[in-house]
Amino acid sequence: MCVGLFGSMMVAAGIAYALVGVPDPAKTATAQNNVYYWSDGSQMVATGGETNRQIIKYEDIPKSMRYAVMSAENKTFKTDKGVDPMGIARAVFNMAKGGETQGGSTITQQYVKNAMLDDQSQTVTRKLKELLVSIKVGRTVEKDAVMAGYLNSAYYGRGAYGIQAAARTYFDEDATKLNASQTAFLASVLKGSTYYDPAGSPGIDPVNATPQKNRERATKRWSWILGEEVKDGHLSQSRRAQFTDFPKLQSPRANAQLGGQTGYLVDLAKANAVKNSNGEITEDDLQKGGFEIHTTFNKNKVKKLEDAVKKVRKENLQKNRKVDGKYVDRHVQFGGASVSPKTGAIEAIYGGEDATKHFTNNADVTGAQVGSTFKPFVLAAAFKDGVRDPEGPEVQDETQRKIASPKSLYSGKNGLKIKDWKGDIWTNEKGKQWNQTNDGKQSYNRPSYQIDLREAMRESVNSAYVQLGMDVGLDKVRGAAKRAGILDDSFADSNYPSFSLGTSDPSAIRMAGAYGTFATSGQQNDPYSVTSVDREGENVFRHETKPKRAFDAKVADNVTDVLKTVVDKGTGTAARLPGRDVAGKTGTTDGNKSAWFVGYTKQLSTAITMYRMDDNEKSQNRKFLEMYGTGGQEKIHGASFPSEIWHDYMAQALRGQPNMPFPTPEPIGEVVGATPSPTPTPSVTATPSETASPSPSTSETTSPSPSPSETCSDWDWACKNENDGDPGGTDTGGATDGGASSTPSGGSTDDTGGPGNGDGGGLFGGPGN
Repeated sequence: MCVGLFGSMMVAAGIAYALVGVPDPAKTATAQNNVYYWSDGSQMVATGGETNRQIIKYEDIPKSMRYAVMSAENKTFKTDKGVDPMGIARAVFNMAKGGETQGGSTITQQYVKNAMLDDQSQTVTRKLKELLVSIKVGRTVEKDAVMAGYLNSAYYGRGAYGIQAAARTYFDEDATKLNASQTAFLASVLKGSTYYDPAGSPGIDPVNATPQKNRERATKRWSWILGEEVKDGHLSQSRRAQFTDFPKLQSPRANAQLGGQTGYLVDLAKANAVKNSNGEITEDDLQKGGFEIHTTFNKNKVKKLEDAVKKVRKENLQKNRKVDGKYVDRHVQFGGASVSPKTGAIEAIYGGEDATKHFTNNADVTGAQVGSTFKPFVLAAAFKDGVRDPEGPEVQDETQRKIASPKSLYSGKNGLKIKDWKGDIWTNEKGKQWNQTNDGKQSYNRPSYQIDLREAMRESVNSAYVQLGMDVGLDKVRGAAKRAGILDDSFADSNYPSFSLGTSDPSAIRMAGAYGTFATSGQQNDPYSVTSVDREGENVFRHETKPKRAFDAKVADNVTDVLKTVVDKGTGTAARLPGRDVAGKTGTTDGNKSAWFVGYTKQLSTAITMYRMDDNEKSQNRKFLEMYGTGGQEKIHGASFPSEIWHDYMAQALRGQPNMPFPTPEPIGEVVGATPSPTPTPSVTATPSETASPSPSTSETTSPSPSPSETCSDWDWACKNENDGDPGGTDTGGATDGGASSTPSGGSTDDTGGPGNGDGGGLFGGPGN
């Protein structure tokens, strides 16, 4: 019986082998377009599947390219029969255990896989067919033809199929002119452009596919391949020694029809489809095309958001404006995102001036810190978790904590010495204390300095919210932000008081989504941009909205009620929409390197960010630039251009829709914090009028400055040196480079030093309003 069974299997295998055909290289150049649709079902663009490939002859492929892929992927290519028996055995054993289906690793098998465009399913039948075809190709096709077929059909990233398209895409050279260093890079990116293209793919994997990590990964593999070529006798040691620097690459270029906002929308939809389809759709699948991708993007809202940004640019930015010899209106970037609180659908984004010229999607992760727009998460934590008992341990359960109310009293004193939850002066690992400044060194409500949390949010008083964060616990603040929808990878170090003031750098999309959680009385929906994907009439992906209860309605509605005060009477009055309930918060970071306004109605939550960064610099050297003097303003605040853009866009986006009032919140918590004064004194500043927008001076900055009694020897990180700004009394900001820092030694953007505040001060560099 065994002999009979074995014989039958041999006959079946022989018949199958005889029936399979050898791939036609010409057919590997065919692919279909992907069609993207607006939320109303109308077509946005047909793109992404057109194949950027030019077949070239074997003789025109550089020897160094052939050697690079052999050394990296298949050292026995010249002598093997097209398959790797040991690799096949491992794959069969893995599949027999019920594991993932696998293929071999030879160049022949990879060529066959690339050529079989009609079926890329991960099934045993398809894998067996691929194996039989590989064996046949290995026996009947010349090695030179296999190598040419592989290098002409492989995907190199950035929409480039084949060695010639890749050479043009990455180096703007013909393939014949590539040197061994350049071909070693192209052999590296064959391992997977998502993780080996130095431009990065943060839309697909924001944690592991950042430009920095991809460059490190690609550099390591590039160097390794060159070393393997030396070992294999394909490259001399003296020639290898000439390649000391990673090859210079072109910036990514987009298809002309992806200009304006379209390219950003397509990239966002592609990344969403890949991330959320549970492996049913890969980046390579989308490159081959044939998909119908239905998005959440509202055509009218996308245009209105772009129009609002263009209006601010046209009316305020001048290319040749100089302040102190510097061009202050150049390299200005805006980003924005508008999300439905009810579903999480991303209805509009603004990614930049033009996707074919500015390649970073400013609506997505940029590294711009969010400043005081983070304070609502501190308030939410105080309402949900409460403040700790100063007599209790550091970790306390709900029975030991007291839930705060909007009437809770905290100190509005400028230069407040921040304490831990026990009431002891907080110090860092070097024993240095933290004195928290307010904007303009302004103190509130003298002589008691007591200010309730509603007024402190309205005026964006740093001292009150930094101390509140310490009393609640920065872990609880982080937890509240995460529940609202902020991702782990965007959080700054939460070991320092500045964490409560927005040293983290979530995207505009995530900030809009997180504020939307308050709009829905605590129901959180992850932002998404693709509703469904079809191919050849069959649905391959459909989004399912899965709301999560992040906060009790009482918590979320009280946060909203406080944020309404910001728009009605505080720093956010420029965002008021007559006849509508609006809640929101302004934010500006130290060093004036980013400014935000995030606000919402019941129907729509929108985040606007503004910063300066020179796109022409190499990606590893790019840094945030100061905005003093930008747009003719002394300093850019969240209350200025970001609020103006938000207002103009939302007025149009909500036109014709009814006002939906926010719910009246249930009373929450009790008065905690400072002891009430018997005779409270009025604020030293007048309440902003009901009609006038706040001037930029109502915004605050945040880094603490030294106590007057201290000396530079005691406050060495706050004194002016090569990494810190002026210690006080000026308006020069803090460190010369980097974003607001959550540690004494470095900025969160380029690690060259955390900025101080607008009044000086270099301690840690927390952002302001």
